[in-house]
Amino acid sequence: MTTPKERLAAALEALRKLQDSGKTAIRSSDLSRAHRELLKRSGFLQQVMKGWYIPARPHDDRGESTAWYASYWAFCATYFAERFGGKWCLSPEHSLRIHIDRLTVPHQLLVRSPGAENKCIDLPFHTSIFPVRAELPPEDQIEIRYGLRIYSLPAALVEVGPGFFTDTSLDARSALTMVKDASTVLEPLLAGGRTVVAGRLAGAFRDVGRADIADDILQTMRAAGYRVWETNPFDTPAPAMEWNPGTSAATLRLALLWRNLRRPVTEAFPSPPDENPGPEDYLRAVENNYVTDAYHSLSIEGYRVSPELIDKVRRGTRDPENNPEDEGDRNALAARGYYEAFQSVKDGIARVLQGANPVDVARTDHRVWYQHLFAPSVRAGIIEAFHLAGYRSSPVFIRGSRHVPPRHEVVPDLMNAFFDLLGEEPESSVRVVLGHFVFVYIHPYSDGNGRVGRFLMNLMLAAGGYPWTVIPLDLRAEYMRALESASVDEDIGPFAALLGRLVRAS
Repeated sequence: MTTPKERLAAALEALRKLQDSGKTAIRSSDLSRAHRELLKRSGFLQQVMKGWYIPARPHDDRGESTAWYASYWAFCATYFAERFGGKWCLSPEHSLRIHIDRLTVPHQLLVRSPGAENKCIDLPFHTSIFPVRAELPPEDQIEIRYGLRIYSLPAALVEVGPGFFTDTSLDARSALTMVKDASTVLEPLLAGGRTVVAGRLAGAFRDVGRADIADDILQTMRAAGYRVWETNPFDTPAPAMEWNPGTSAATLRLALLWRNLRRPVTEAFPSPPDENPGPEDYLRAVENNYVTDAYHSLSIEGYRVSPELIDKVRRGTRDPENNPEDEGDRNALAARGYYEAFQSVKDGIARVLQGANPVDVARTDHRVWYQHLFAPSVRAGIIEAFHLAGYRSSPVFIRGSRHVPPRHEVVPDLMNAFFDLLGEEPESSVRVVLGHFVFVYIHPYSDGNGRVGRFLMNLMLAAGGYPWTVIPLDLRAEYMRALESASVDEDIGPFAALLGRLVRAS
């Protein structure tokens, strides 16, 4: 008779084979009933809807959403293919978001299919899909990305309604900048005699600085005998910026995001203090904040550390051989890494207070901070040395967040663009708030992004004449909600207000 451990091992092996074959969405029929029930009870399988499951992690808390958000797009692709075969396509609006690599998990995803029933299907964590009965575009106007059937970029721009330009202007402008030549949108415009759409797109392209495409649309449509009047569908002015045709959509969207969020930050964040301490007094205050800062920053990330452990690390009085509480576990190693990184940040602040450019310091030193954070764990054999190499080389998901960070392939370009934007920014308050937010929005590392982001925030605070500021553990929920609001809804107000309140109290 097999033991419980052997039965679980067999069930896990069956699940592993499914995952190795590329399956993220798992049907009931993919596993035997015995394996399926055992995996559910053990926490390795999470039900999405009747007959459909995703892999999960047994140590996650009940109600933990990360497994679902991480599996969301792959699940939808598999489910739609299973239900509709090859006769489905995401809506034009959602297609455009996929084109610009905005993979935030939506509350509701619209999919078109001639076989749909116009019935909402509820999914976990207040998400849903709505299959709409509708005809599909011709196959030559459909592309496949991430396993999803989507409208081609030109076809989607022609099909979206005017609300897309007003309700999601950042996404719309980002998509428009991806079009290289008017001919790609003219074909569907001419084929359908879409005069109203032609006028709207001409105005939209002119808004983003592509007058050449706007004029070509108008001239060609009129040459074909159509009467076209140009209208600008946007109800907000376009940010002032130069459009480089060679720039990626992700980088353009980052620049647009930065410019959209600047004004709310300046309205919510306090002005720098009128009087500032000298460099020595400022650095003394930074050092005096170390224990408090380390305790709260590490605790926000889920480490179990005490002020006593942190102080022992600073003074070098840990004695793991004679004191079991001082053993080199992940918490102690994290505390040691934080201490080493903190000293590097303090050195950077000292250079800034002596006149160094804070963005140049951040551009070079953020890699050093990251390495310091995890070097003790590498030396202890807890993690492998390649983790110190640099930016992540695989997807990453943020615990409990609908925000899906950009693909790892574009991270180096995004980080260069981020530091360029930081360097061009004239307002110290914006450098503080967006410096922190955009860094964690990109999420360039596989771990440690929150800690490095808060270091970056404090470097920019020092450069602007503000005091070192600690984000306390008891405000973690508000802090995470504010970041989520900025990442998903592009509302920076709560985050700027939170940081401003903490700076005033420091």
